[in-house]
Amino acid sequence: MATAFVTPDPLAATLSRASAALARPKAAQAGREDIAMIKAAASLTRDLHAARPIVYWTDLIASAGLGYAGMAVAIVATPLWAKLLGAVVAVLALYRALSFIHELSHMKPNAVRGFTAGWNILFGVPVMMPSLMYEGVHTLHHAKTRYGTNRDPEYMPLARGPAATLAIFVLVSALLPIGLILRYGVLAPLSLLSPKLREIVVTRYSALAINPQFRRKPPEGAALRSWRIWETAASIWAISFVVLTATGVFPLAASLTFLAIVSAIAVLNQVRTLVAHLWENEGDAMSITDQYLDSVNVPPPGLLAEIWAPVGLRYHALHHLLPGLPYHALPEAHRRLTGELGDGSSYHHANYSTLSGLIVNLVKACRKAVRG
Repeated sequence: MATAFVTPDPLAATLSRASAALARPKAAQAGREDIAMIKAAASLTRDLHAARPIVYWTDLIASAGLGYAGMAVAIVATPLWAKLLGAVVAVLALYRALSFIHELSHMKPNAVRGFTAGWNILFGVPVMMPSLMYEGVHTLHHAKTRYGTNRDPEYMPLARGPAATLAIFVLVSALLPIGLILRYGVLAPLSLLSPKLREIVVTRYSALAINPQFRRKPPEGAALRSWRIWETAASIWAISFVVLTATGVFPLAASLTFLAIVSAIAVLNQVRTLVAHLWENEGDAMSITDQYLDSVNVPPPGLLAEIWAPVGLRYHALHHLLPGLPYHALPEAHRRLTGELGDGSSYHHANYSTLSGLIVNLVKACRKAVRG
């Protein structure tokens, strides 16, 4: 998912100044349209585009169930080690459940019947992060004329600014639970009384985006009806959570544990977002190959990527090449393309080995950019 969370305006200003001060060639300018790669991707994966409902439902239910079980242990267990173990299980399992929001944004209607509602009931509403925060937003990131530009909701030239901004980018996500409570427990009901506030809430505070300049368009038609359902549900839960905690019905320690787990999920996702792209483009339009090479695959044999980049996110560059492919088909698509395309193909140049290596490379890019 180029899933990401809103960054503060000062960070955007810092990056903007850094970008203006640098004169560098277009990101991956050497990578022109690789026709062989594009044709191979289309022809080799024609039989992989059907979503498998049993895979989606089993994975989501298991992830959510394990996550809430871990959260319960973290809340009620007495030994510290048991609390910590429960919290770790909760964070990793619920992070996997969260990652399905990325699939929702690409899924064709009724491809997996009832899955959007199921995801919102099992995860989106309980965590106050309904699917409306990503649907209708993420697909803009994949628009060929938007990717990497200032109109892309999920892109900033992070590699062109000071390395310190990377820490800010990650740490600000820890505040997400507070932001969600304010968005759904305070601003949502208040906005019903003020059309001006409502416009601000819809355009500025209803998207999981990292570009603070992004303003989303109000939903219409079926999207508006779905929006109203899940925003209302999340708002009722946010208000109930605050009231029940304030009145002691929910023990304070239990509520704080819940918020801490959601915060940890947000931080983990932000770290993953940090290495989803190379973040080297400074606003120019990019070719398909350039967009692919600015994105990241972390394929097998490594196993850790399945934990920090679950539900197909370890194949993020491949996803940008084939955005309609369901997550369970990406490993096979990668295997086919790797076998078909020679070492000289651009396809292999988006493959990386480890999270730590990607972070180190990003820090080095920032330092090099700042030195000029």
